[in-house]
Amino acid sequence: MTLPIHVALIGYGMAGKVFHAPVIQAVPGLHLVTIQSSQPAKVRADWPEVWVSATFEEVITSPPIDLVVIATPNPTHFELARRALEAGKHVVVDKPFTLNAHQARTLAELAEAQGRVLSVFQNRRWDGDFLTLRKIVEAGTLGEVVYFESHFDRYRPEVQNRWREQAGPGSGIWYDLGPHLADQALLLFGWPQGIFADIGMQRQGAQAPDYFHVLLRYSRLRVVLHASALVPGGSPRFVVHGTQGSLVQYGLDTQEKALKEGLRPGAPGWKPEGSEAWLYRPEQAPEPVFVEAGDYRRYYEGVRDAIRGEGPNPVPPEQAVRLMELLEAAHISALERREVALEGQV
Repeated sequence: MTLPIHVALIGYGMAGKVFHAPVIQAVPGLHLVTIQSSQPAKVRADWPEVWVSATFEEVITSPPIDLVVIATPNPTHFELARRALEAGKHVVVDKPFTLNAHQARTLAELAEAQGRVLSVFQNRRWDGDFLTLRKIVEAGTLGEVVYFESHFDRYRPEVQNRWREQAGPGSGIWYDLGPHLADQALLLFGWPQGIFADIGMQRQGAQAPDYFHVLLRYSRLRVVLHASALVPGGSPRFVVHGTQGSLVQYGLDTQEKALKEGLRPGAPGWKPEGSEAWLYRPEQAPEPVFVEAGDYRRYYEGVRDAIRGEGPNPVPPEQAVRLMELLEAAHISALERREVALEGQV
């Protein structure tokens, strides 16, 4: 009989409450034992069977804990992950992995030295729209892809009183949504030759970036990553043009919406709907594309299997380091208002 992997969740803000806790509990072989939070009453109301830890030290010195999941504000990721790895725990860190590439490399080296699984929660690899797009691109249905545009636009005109929208390291939309869009682009197309980023603040009273438009330059391919908080009319999620056709997708994967409504993966009523996608070929009528159902559980199933030695890490440290290098290069590009060359970077 295989023993369950005992999990500790650190932080119970939106990431911990909406994404991690319900998805972890929905994966066979994972057992959410404890949640460390400054809001114990909130945790007990949602998870009465889960022990609420008072301190991080209490968690990492507890022998039964196998896996520590860090869902705290971005500036805390590095130090908490370092301490957990040094305590001999496997670690999952919510995106962004760290604040910079140096911190990311340090954690990757530490995890290797400790012989522990270190992974980053890039859940949107398992969005239904992206799973569908990736299958079509990799099958060569569009021919050679020459243009790819990825949008994550919202209409949130009022600045909210939360750390993500306050001035400080790791705050703002580039470190919030950028890791999703950039990670997907790297999975599809690999490392670009250069990056040009326009990152700014557009809302009245904004203290952290709420807009980005980032261009990744490849040999023939151009990749545009875009997000804004001031898009009342909406925009396509993906636009892909190739030498033999185009794909246009509308609407976001609805897993996040279902989780925010309190539904749990696999429970009665759990049926996130797919988005809308259309395939365009020369001199043919547009064709509707079946959009796969997304499933964030697949990430934690991969983490479970990696810890047991039964499968690969779903988001290994080397990929997380690469992503941080790209996020950091975009930040430099935006500050200096120039393209940053990326060829030859490791």
